[in-house]
Amino acid sequence: MINKNIIINIDDKVAEITLNRPERMNAITLELLKDLKEELITLNKNENISVIILTGAGKAFSAGVDLRQLEENGTDVSSGGVGKALDKHANAVIKLLEDSPKAIISMINGFCFTGGLEIALSADLIYIANEAKLGDTHAVLGFRPSWGLTQRLPRYVGIMRAKELSFTAKTISGIQAKEYGIALEAFPLDELRTKVYDIANNIAKNSPNSIKAYKDLYSAARNKGQIEGLSYESETSYDIPEVNERVKEFLKKLR
Repeated sequence: MINKNIIINIDDKVAEITLNRPERMNAITLELLKDLKEELITLNKNENISVIILTGAGKAFSAGVDLRQLEENGTDVSSGGVGKALDKHANAVIKLLEDSPKAIISMINGFCFTGGLEIALSADLIYIANEAKLGDTHAVLGFRPSWGLTQRLPRYVGIMRAKELSFTAKTISGIQAKEYGIALEAFPLDELRTKVYDIANNIAKNSPNSIKAYKDLYSAARNKGQIEGLSYESETSYDIPEVNERVKEFLKKLR
């Protein structure tokens, strides 16, 4: 399905969401966020989908907030923010990605800056093109993050590296992003889609409700202390009806 800002392609159990403003490097607008939120709500409810891949059209994943729209709308940015409306919908999108019962993959194909990076960091898995360019450029213009970057980036790279990236606003390559721990793997751009789809299809072969349970448990690992997290893992139950059939099929192969 295609609308003005978003393209949705579904291949068996894998859904791909493409940010579709290539002429503006997929810069983030209020309309794009609303469309993205609506599509995520729909896909999260689709029981036939196991994996959602998020990427961008053209040369960018996303260059960040569309500053021209901020100017056109007369948004007061004197406090370093991008406005309550953008914050509200961006954080809703990020929550839908983090809390999704599906495995979420950010496939960073090109330029990925600031607000685009904040959205990308909310995925379960991040893969990037070697040739991609990535950075946190809030400080260049005097903005400060409000979509969770200061909470998520240090979990990937450590607090000092996060501070360096934010304070200097330097641009790094996809290869460096992998070295720093922002991306799990970096691939040549012409191999990126094939590699990511291989991974997505491998995930999609497995129990969707098991993946859903894993996401909840890994969230607990991130947000709780170890003692509380261990108790949560051992005491929490999940509805995974497909386990019986999957066990039967596995045992058949052993006979």
